[in-house]
Amino acid sequence: MGATVEPVDWTSDADFAAYDMVLPLIAWGYHQHFAKWQSVLDRFESEDVRVTNPVPVLRWNGDKSYLAELHAKSVATVPSIAVESLDEVALEAARGAFGGGELVVKPLVSASAYGTFRIAPGDPLPEKIRGWRMLVQPWLKDIVNSGEYSLIFFGGEFSHSVSKVPRPGEFRVQPEYGGIIGPCDPPPGSLDLGKAALAAAPAATTYARVDIVVGNDGRLQVIELELIEPALFMTDAPDSGPRFARAVLSAAEAARK
Repeated sequence: MGATVEPVDWTSDADFAAYDMVLPLIAWGYHQHFAKWQSVLDRFESEDVRVTNPVPVLRWNGDKSYLAELHAKSVATVPSIAVESLDEVALEAARGAFGGGELVVKPLVSASAYGTFRIAPGDPLPEKIRGWRMLVQPWLKDIVNSGEYSLIFFGGEFSHSVSKVPRPGEFRVQPEYGGIIGPCDPPPGSLDLGKAALAAAPAATTYARVDIVVGNDGRLQVIELELIEPALFMTDAPDSGPRFARAVLSAAEAARK
């Protein structure tokens, strides 16, 4: 079984229902046009467009509030507090809940570390993000050493993993900020954690990335799930291409039935 792939702008008026399946892997910029993205998902549902990952997964994963749901399902996650309008009072309340110290804040809807800041006690709140819906987390002291581990799954099965370590003087691991990325073995216990996190999603996934860090308690924690348009780091695992293709073709075949 083969497939013909056609790139289509997700903001266009294309007849998405005419395709056997839509793969939203290049829905870039959705976080900056979130209302438009939500309307596209509404359209997928109303027009019965076959999408993978499924629309309920795309909706759920678009807002980082899902971390609270993972925590409620006993999945180890980075402690997180969602704030509807960030201000100094919200920061101090979060700092009290986490036992003091530095904080990291990031928009509840974001990508590529957009709007992410590290805030130490006494630091002013960046005016750029005042009043934003934000996720507040404790500063992870090991992030500058171990960074993040990204585990990639195709069709629910583990494919490969990479480590993402920030460059000296930086805490963000994204390549836009000089993050050092390379293949690695998944750390002990991370596969079970990744599978538990994916099992808590609203539906099974064709492709998924689970970002895992070392928490301040020394244990592995999920910091993020990337289920919409993640970098899958396939160039770091040259043998991953066939696994990805099989998962996508299998999902397309299932969508036809």
